[in-house]
Amino acid sequence: MAPGAWILLLVMIAFTASAGIIWAWSKKNGLYDESVKYRMLDED
Repeated sequence: MAPGAWILLLVMIAFTASAGIIWAWSKKNGLYDESVKYRMLDED
């Protein structure tokens, strides 16, 4: 493979890894928590 292809592959792997880390961090911090929405619907 050409050196440019290796660089592109490494950049794509780095972007994918950083997106996974950001997603895991936001999931851990409750960004995707939808319990408030359902709790509001259950209130009488």
